[in-house]
Amino acid sequence: MQIKCKRILILAPHTDDGEFGCGGTISKYIEEGVEVFYAAFSACQQSVLKEFPSDILITEVKAATNVLGIKKENLILFDYDVRTFNFHRQSILDNLIKLRTEIKPDLVFMPSKNDIHQDHLTIAEEGLRAFKFSSILAYEIPWNNITFNTTAFFHLEERHIQAKIKALEEYKSQAHRPYANEEFIRSLARTRGVQVSEKYAETFEVLRLNIV
Repeated sequence: MQIKCKRILILAPHTDDGEFGCGGTISKYIEEGVEVFYAAFSACQQSVLKEFPSDILITEVKAATNVLGIKKENLILFDYDVRTFNFHRQSILDNLIKLRTEIKPDLVFMPSKNDIHQDHLTIAEEGLRAFKFSSILAYEIPWNNITFNTTAFFHLEERHIQAKIKALEEYKSQAHRPYANEEFIRSLARTRGVQVSEKYAETFEVLRLNIV
């Protein structure tokens, strides 16, 4: 079954979350001619390593989303401080409702409600409120998910995984992370592929599925 989409919205609490969670799927949808929008809520300037400019993640997310094929005008950047989202719930909800009104997405990708990072959880909770009439899939962030329900899979080809890897390679400031490397990205995609008898896949939790 294919979810019919004209417009997709990716909700990334921090720059790079969308690429890690669903970079291959983004690449696949863009290849199919779907309009993809990417909203990042923090460039994490307070936690960037000292050897990089504090706004480096803004530069990197622009390059990474360009690699995936997202139009530059479809990248929306907000400026919330990292690890403070729970103090700005109403403002974030207002932002999300504005995105809903302006973009009218058919499908929304966002973090899982089982994600233990406080910023991710806030986007998941407020995102579900804002987009409750849309189809919603929650993406996997294994290092933050205590549990994750693998209830939907997108089958991917080598070119989609390559696009995801190349996009994430743009995040030079995050290269020290143990999961920010080709070996991990490929192994996770292979693991999820094995679950559905494919070479590669990304998995998601179904929060809403509005079938037309």
